[in-house]
Amino acid sequence: MRFQRSIFWLRRDLRLEDNVALSAATRFSKEVVLVFVFDTNILDRLKDKNDRRMTAIHNSLLELDQKVRKKGSALVLLHGDPKKEILGFAKRIKASAVFVNRDYEPYAKKRDKAVRTACNKLGIAFHDYKDQVIFEGNELLTQSGAAYKVFTPYKNKWLMELNACLYQDHRSKLKRLAPLKQLDREIVDWSLKKLGFDYADLCLKVGESAAKKQLKFFLPDLPDYDKNRNYPVVPNGTSRLSVHLRYGTLSIRSLVRFALANPSLGAKTWLSELIWRDFYQMILDQFPHVVKGCFKEKYDAIKWPGTQKHFMLWCQGMTGFPIIDAAMRCFNKTGWMHNRLRMIVASFLTKDLLVDWRKGEGWFARNLLDFDLAANNGGWQWCASTGCDAQPYFRIFNPITQSEKFDPEGSFIKNFLPELKNFSKKQIHWPHVANQETQEKVDCILGKDYPKPIVIHSEQRIKFLNLFKSF
Repeated sequence: MRFQRSIFWLRRDLRLEDNVALSAATRFSKEVVLVFVFDTNILDRLKDKNDRRMTAIHNSLLELDQKVRKKGSALVLLHGDPKKEILGFAKRIKASAVFVNRDYEPYAKKRDKAVRTACNKLGIAFHDYKDQVIFEGNELLTQSGAAYKVFTPYKNKWLMELNACLYQDHRSKLKRLAPLKQLDREIVDWSLKKLGFDYADLCLKVGESAAKKQLKFFLPDLPDYDKNRNYPVVPNGTSRLSVHLRYGTLSIRSLVRFALANPSLGAKTWLSELIWRDFYQMILDQFPHVVKGCFKEKYDAIKWPGTQKHFMLWCQGMTGFPIIDAAMRCFNKTGWMHNRLRMIVASFLTKDLLVDWRKGEGWFARNLLDFDLAANNGGWQWCASTGCDAQPYFRIFNPITQSEKFDPEGSFIKNFLPELKNFSKKQIHWPHVANQETQEKVDCILGKDYPKPIVIHSEQRIKFLNLFKSF
């Protein structure tokens, strides 16, 4: 045992089970204090006072605190700049070490570097660990020693290098959490209102317990994941665990263990999606220019001709393309979107409306309950053909055929566009072919009850191809 008292600083790892840094802290310390900082450098930039992410984090922390109190300790919540708050707290409780799990976003790396430097000046040890990915940074390199830029060879190397040590369960000695009586002076009731935010309704339950329940709920459907994952209306077609991976209410290692334990094609496909997550984290870490610019930097010179009016109609779900509008209205209502729909709406914004992908990325960042910078950025650039994609730029989704293929009965559309519910399952994907008599019969006048299409897909496709050809 090396330290009398240490701090475990929670960030994207809001759980007690299978937590690498927490395991290390309780192994090397006599006492461990759990701390979370409401970072004003981040919170002050949030535009919406009822931001769903704040409710998700707050609720997850409340549950975590309840679990910790049952073990005779408590979670300490701080509010301010972490560089000041962590150091000030460490001095107050005379902590000799800070333990964290690494984060790969540019701000987080800069923040942690500053905290490490400040800790070292005070003689406080700073220990960081890999926790939210299986492989990080430059652990997987090409034969020439460079970071991967294309997914498939990265995936092959990922699978080749995978071993049981990388996805083992990291257990913690929770008896070493600091006694509650020693923390009384630091316990402050930080309600969302006191933090300057309002509670938001969440479409998904959050917290470590909810994460485990959702995983258990999904596992019986894992073998069919490869068949069902593209259909928004299929119950349990996807795991809906992205929000839990985002806030770390369950570990990536636990999911890999479940995937490897299942021999089905569905499990292999699901594992591939988890590898995509590692891939985008690596891209963000190794190529931080993607935060503001195109991964393929030559495309930064593109002048996107799309209009602000079209962008706003896309945001509102008022484009006249049913699958697009249903997806966006679902998103605005819930803060969540099915992965297939994310690809369709992103392709439509960039390749039909010719709007800069960064505007769509920003809208998702502002409203996604499971917003993750690496995944959001990577997904948008993939759809816009400016990112890590071996396929040429002329892969363009047709929103009508995508709708017919992945919502064949029109069930998803009917759920979020009730004005179209009386159209036949053939016409609901493109009601604009209906004559006036049919429109009156189904009680939906196009242009009045539902907007007419704001663009013509075939024409916009040609415009997009011409936009990219010169590059």
